[in-house]
Amino acid sequence: MKKVIFTLLILVLNFALAWAGDEPATIESNRTAIDLVQTNADYVWTLVAAALVFFMQAGFAMVETGFTRAKNAINIMMKNLMDFSIGTLGFFAIGFGLMFGESATGWFGTTGFFLSDFKVDGDPWVLAFWMFQVVFAATAATIVSGAMAERTKFSGYLIYSFVISALVYPIFGGWAWGGLFNGGGWLEKLGFIDFAGSTVVHSVGGWSALAGAIVLGPRMGKYTKDGRVKPILGHNMPLAALGVFILWLGWFGFNPGSTTAANKDIAMIFVNTNLAAAAGCILAMLASWLKFGKPEIGMSLNGALAGLVAITSPCATVTPGSAIIIGAVAGVLVMFSVLFFDKIRVDDPVGAISVHGVCGAWGTLSAGIFAIDGLSLSVIGVQLLGIVACFLWVFPTTFIMFKLIAKTIGLRVSPEEELEGLDLAEHAGNAYPDFEVSSYGGMVTGSGPGAAMPQPALATSKQVEVS
Repeated sequence: MKKVIFTLLILVLNFALAWAGDEPATIESNRTAIDLVQTNADYVWTLVAAALVFFMQAGFAMVETGFTRAKNAINIMMKNLMDFSIGTLGFFAIGFGLMFGESATGWFGTTGFFLSDFKVDGDPWVLAFWMFQVVFAATAATIVSGAMAERTKFSGYLIYSFVISALVYPIFGGWAWGGLFNGGGWLEKLGFIDFAGSTVVHSVGGWSALAGAIVLGPRMGKYTKDGRVKPILGHNMPLAALGVFILWLGWFGFNPGSTTAANKDIAMIFVNTNLAAAAGCILAMLASWLKFGKPEIGMSLNGALAGLVAITSPCATVTPGSAIIIGAVAGVLVMFSVLFFDKIRVDDPVGAISVHGVCGAWGTLSAGIFAIDGLSLSVIGVQLLGIVACFLWVFPTTFIMFKLIAKTIGLRVSPEEELEGLDLAEHAGNAYPDFEVSSYGGMVTGSGPGAAMPQPALATSKQVEVS
């Protein structure tokens, strides 16, 4: 009976093939079909991951808006919108070529500008690869927005947004990742490990944020003459929390998507990414609880982001147990880093320097410490070299750039505009027209990574302040 059924199936298959005008399947044709399916799956996975990373722009915008005052909400949304829009064109025209173009020296690419590697009758992979890379460039650029929030001139910020996407990020990115396409960076050839960009993306953004915050100076009223830190509280913590959840989701494109291949490797990367984020969140909550006597929401949210940033480099090269340790260390590290920068009077309203710069460096170092193949001092040495090289390229370059902007068209708004709020001064708008917005520097409720614990609001029964 089994032989009869098998024979009938063979006859039906041959009839179907003959009716379709196809030759019978062979080993070679099956291999070609399998390769085609895998190639198409790689395209789909890479572009879906790119869409998830793009959605992180919404997360960054929400986190930054929630951690700052209502009178600057429109300005922050505009900056995040322009980061991606201007960054896209800058990366298209210049950045992609510098990062992934052919390079004889390993320092920068010299081909591929304006997507010239794309040929209509050629391999379209360059389009999928470019799309995945441009959302990474936009992420590096938008990190800086939070550290420079509430006092930056919009026109000056637009110049920065172009420069980091077209020059600063691509140059270092080429050193570490150029070989993923046509290039081959000097750091990459030494064996530098940064699978999805703890340093390439996040520390580049973090050290740029540090330069911008130093050149700008602190917000008015942030530090008192006797050295105390005055909390300037965020106006919408539910919005900030929603932003963190969106970023957490987007990271499942950021890290696993960096395979640019639909294969089994993404399973462990997904797990490591999630475990590190959870550990970072819990440890930041516990650390803030011990430090301030209450579990603080701003620190807890940034703890999750710190864990995500830290695991971005080693997500494909460590075990799940190591991922928990890496995330946990980041969760504690971010709190002490935020307090440190406040102590030295570097005003970072959202903790971007600590989350992305400091924890990005920790994550890159951890890739050598917790490598699944075992601890190697030579690997750790290369990791340290990459961390230092990133800082020495990014910080001085962006510091000079911000200084030049400040000396020419201006980088900081006037004191009157800062008190009034950038929504009205820069955009002639009001994000919350149903509420009375005051120029006073506090708010009724809220928190933030640099606020420690909320202080009592200064409001009367006649005015509810949302600035």
